[in-house]
Amino acid sequence: MNALTIFLGAIGPGSWVIIGIAILLLFGGKKIPELMKGLGSGIKEFKNAAKDDQPANSKKEEETKEKE
Repeated sequence: MNALTIFLGAIGPGSWVIIGIAILLLFGGKKIPELMKGLGSGIKEFKNAAKDDQPANSKKEEETKEKE
């Protein structure tokens, strides 16, 4: 067993509730939706950038194949 499995196995449902309450106390109820919105838009931008980058790589591969 690796250390990550042991660590994740030690966190039960009660621990997750305590962690959630601690996050609510630290950030407040109004700030959490803003944080999640920012996280979601960041992930969306990353996916779009990865998707845009993929065709560029395909075009480069096709150009090198044509040159050969």
